[in-house]
Amino acid sequence: MTAILNQMGDQHYSFYIETFQTSSELVDFLMETFIMFKDLIGKNVYPGDWMAMSMVQNRVFLRAINKFAETMNQKFLEHTNFEFQLWNNYFHLAVAFITQDSLQLEQFSHAKYNKILNKYGDMRRLIGFSIRDMWYKLGQNKIFFIPGMVGPILEMTLIPETELRKATIPIFFDMMLCEYQRSGDFKKFENEIILKLDHEVEGGRGDEQYMQLLESILMECAAEHPTIAKSVENFVNLVKGLLEKLLDYRGVMTDESKDNRMSCTVNLLNFYKDNNREEMYIRYLYKLRDLHLDCDNYTEAAYTLLLHTWLLKWSDEQCTLQVMQTGPQHPQTHRQLKEALYETIIGYFDKGKMWEEAISLCKELAEQYEMEIFDYELLSQNLIQQAKFYESIMKILRPKPDYFAVGYYGQGFPSFLRNKVFIYRGKEYERREDFQMQLMSQFPNSEKMNTTSAPGDDVKNAPGQYIQCFTVQPVLDEHPRFKNKPVPDQIINFYKSNYVQRFHYSRPVRRGTVDPENEFASMWIERTSFVTAYKLPGILRWFEVVHMSQTTMSPLENAIETMSTANEKILMMINQYQSDENLPINPLSMLLNGIVDPAVMGGFAKYEKAFFTEEYIRDHPEDQDKLSHLKDLIAWQIPFLGAGIKIHEKRVSENLRPFHDRMEECFKNLKVKVEKEYGVREMPDFDDRRVGRPRSMLRSYRQMSIISLASMNSDCSTPSKTTSESFDLELAAPKTPKAEQEEPISPGSTLPEVKLRRSRKRTKRSSVVFADEKATAESDLKRLSRKHEFMSDTNLSEHVAIPRRSSILSQMSFASQSMPTIPALILSPAGVPGLDEANISPRLSQTFLHLSDGDKKTLKRKKVNQFFKTMLASKSAEEGKQIPDSLSTDL
Repeated sequence: MTAILNQMGDQHYSFYIETFQTSSELVDFLMETFIMFKDLIGKNVYPGDWMAMSMVQNRVFLRAINKFAETMNQKFLEHTNFEFQLWNNYFHLAVAFITQDSLQLEQFSHAKYNKILNKYGDMRRLIGFSIRDMWYKLGQNKIFFIPGMVGPILEMTLIPETELRKATIPIFFDMMLCEYQRSGDFKKFENEIILKLDHEVEGGRGDEQYMQLLESILMECAAEHPTIAKSVENFVNLVKGLLEKLLDYRGVMTDESKDNRMSCTVNLLNFYKDNNREEMYIRYLYKLRDLHLDCDNYTEAAYTLLLHTWLLKWSDEQCTLQVMQTGPQHPQTHRQLKEALYETIIGYFDKGKMWEEAISLCKELAEQYEMEIFDYELLSQNLIQQAKFYESIMKILRPKPDYFAVGYYGQGFPSFLRNKVFIYRGKEYERREDFQMQLMSQFPNSEKMNTTSAPGDDVKNAPGQYIQCFTVQPVLDEHPRFKNKPVPDQIINFYKSNYVQRFHYSRPVRRGTVDPENEFASMWIERTSFVTAYKLPGILRWFEVVHMSQTTMSPLENAIETMSTANEKILMMINQYQSDENLPINPLSMLLNGIVDPAVMGGFAKYEKAFFTEEYIRDHPEDQDKLSHLKDLIAWQIPFLGAGIKIHEKRVSENLRPFHDRMEECFKNLKVKVEKEYGVREMPDFDDRRVGRPRSMLRSYRQMSIISLASMNSDCSTPSKTTSESFDLELAAPKTPKAEQEEPISPGSTLPEVKLRRSRKRTKRSSVVFADEKATAESDLKRLSRKHEFMSDTNLSEHVAIPRRSSILSQMSFASQSMPTIPALILSPAGVPGLDEANISPRLSQTFLHLSDGDKKTLKRKKVNQFFKTMLASKSAEEGKQIPDSLSTDL
């Protein structure tokens, strides 16, 4: 066939066309010929190295296509005779011809390129110019090829031949103009070109030059049509942004660094999300998920897959193609797909030890099982799974990850990294040295920076690669549901290193005269704060820093923060040892000895020499509140140390008894000195006798975070201060009974309860009853809230009246702001002048130590009577709650 067509001249083609009797016969012939040509071009009949035969066939086919195109212009272009399918087949054949591998001359060697060019010419230009001319001849029929021909034309314009691109890119503007004149916009064209551009660039086509050429040509064309110019400009910016991200993504596809692939994938995710391209958005979600699974990043894989569920509803609506899960098999309804995704995500969170997130999803599923589909069997399985996760939170150790700030400086980095700073979340037990080594291996030509300060423009504009890496500390955002509540360490520690978006790095600097014997006096802290685009952990193990700020802390503020940190550390360690009797004693020994032993310690003396002198107070009158705050922190450390030493005494082995005795002796000396200088702080002993669950004495007053304790913005207090401005608790002063504050007690309702309580009290006693803050309604008797129960035993005298609907938290206070939040205890300075005796709540646990058995019973009886007075006074605030029989039994 190729030989016959090669022998045919113009007259032969004309004569053969005239032999067809009807137009339909001619149309059938042309369509069959185009299909056959396309098959022969696509199937590569000849071996790849038969260059001569391939080029001869291409030359013959090109001549035949052009001859048949002339026939189409003559017979099938007019509106009445227009044959859409014939023209459509022609365009697809022409694009297949121009994009075939044997004509991509730039892929050949230089010698082969020149030989083909000299003998056959660049046939791509010839057919490309023909396609352009045929398009413009369509006239009003162009609209029928939009958006169908957008993909083929795009494929043709991506061929790396400048003249061909210049000739064919204007077709895009003509398509936009045609659709705009028909419908007022060109959304169909825009959607199609974005979809096709993604596939084409990922397949290896496109480059920087194409992006620049596309922008310049379209903007030149738009300048001649003011009505559409603004829309074209927006489209150009959209396509340019997509091309940049696609080229970055393609550039790292073969890169060994999966981190870079993840970064580029997320950039594309954000682009498609911002432009409401659901189908493409989901496509890249699953690509990112697969990358995370390859790296065992189960937490990040879960967060990635969770984004898909946000597009689904809890309904039986059929899923559209846009929200379908990738894969051969998938559920058909939104509910089925969302439930299946939740089960997968919960498994990922379980592997990543993110049980809090898993529980949240389990609760959402449980609500569906219980309230919507009424599948109690699935509900029971779900609740068992939740119980397992709660148990894991309390029993399984979760190491805190470190966070690292990484800056990529220099023009040698790709655009998505260049001169940007990121916060990375390290893996379990990953040290900074190991992380930095792995980071440098991804960029073997990079240079490590040894400074932590931001570099100048000379480094940023340098042609090389410079990497800066240092550890940063996460800043905990306070959770309202934890405020003023006794939260176990296993729970609160998780939030100290998760769900964080703010970080800081502190760097010591010297200012003024440096005292070689006391470095604290001149040690300023330069603190850099970072805010990331999203919270960590998330869909990546790192996020870009979107805001940076720098503050300076004075030496006194640094001392306050250091003392606050030390107090927090003591409290946390004491609580750990109270919760777990199997912990080794060595860490507690080192911590306590490092503070109380004069040979090791020296912080108090250093602070005294630096800040508590008459000269400093005279020169810095504005620091009076901060000085009081620091003294308060020092004073509060004594009872903390005392509690720690008591635990140490119980746990220490006999061979370490001399060590403990020396440490205790040092503590006694230190206590005398501190209490003499800064006053006495006392923590009452707390005896919780609830069966089966020993309670930590310090669990009630652990604060939310070390940051809140060390906040420099809170008002500083003196040891004698009786009100608190940085906490919600206020001192509960004894009040005289007021008629408007008390509910009348009906004899018929009170006496039976008292009798029942007294009769059961003879057989069973309990010192304190703790109930849930939100007790469920019972049928017979009114239950006390946990707050009122606690008030009846720890914080009320005989003459305290409880206002209706008032919270115990609003009636309690500390004498010091430096003390961590203690929602259940009243801590007051002992022996501090200026405090009214009436304003100090009695410490009953200490009072009992000096009473006889008869006195104890009398006080106990008074307390119990007050207990029920409290219950009745709160009746209006807690209507519907009753005291169950079990509560009376405990009393």
